[in-house]
Amino acid sequence: MAFYRLTRTHPRLSLATGAGLLSAWLVPVSDPVQRLLAGWNIGVWLYLMLVLWLSCTASPAKVRKVAHSEDENAGLVLLTVCVAAIASLVAVTLQLVSSRGLQGSALTAHYLYTGFTVAGSWLLIGCIFSLHYARLFYAVKATAPPLRFADGETQPDYWDFHYVSFTISVAVQTSDVGVAGSAMRRVVLAHSLVGFVFNTAILGFTINIAAGLLG
Repeated sequence: MAFYRLTRTHPRLSLATGAGLLSAWLVPVSDPVQRLLAGWNIGVWLYLMLVLWLSCTASPAKVRKVAHSEDENAGLVLLTVCVAAIASLVAVTLQLVSSRGLQGSALTAHYLYTGFTVAGSWLLIGCIFSLHYARLFYAVKATAPPLRFADGETQPDYWDFHYVSFTISVAVQTSDVGVAGSAMRRVVLAHSLVGFVFNTAILGFTINIAAGLLG
């Protein structure tokens, strides 16, 4: 019953998770880390495409409706996705360590795969927080919004929430959007910490790959 409720309230995430697990099982490689990363990438990029479609087609009224329908287990889903995304960085690190004996096109392909995985995980974090900000925003009365846009917007769509989320992911700050309420501040704090971890990891991967290509 709990599984049914999860698939009903989070259909996009459930579909992407199922596709990722199936891909990890079917991919023709023996290394378990590579199998997990392959499934992770397929699931993540499928989810990102589904969120992109939702963002392009959803009116503010639909954003409100989806936010209410996905409110169940929202905190647990957010935590699980963040932990999984950070775990993907650990898996990529293990793969980079194991690639030291590779040369030529095999090494280049390995680096491209690493970049593809890290980029997908980073975008996933931004999108999952965007949806969570939408849920928090539309869960309260319109007279006391937890996010206050500079132009006074009271019916934001997903692109407004993406703006908030990816600004935090990139700059670890909210730019021109005000944050109100302890619940929203806690989420922004958690997002800032996760964003810092990812930005630091991306810098480390970039240095590692550059050193490998030059040396």
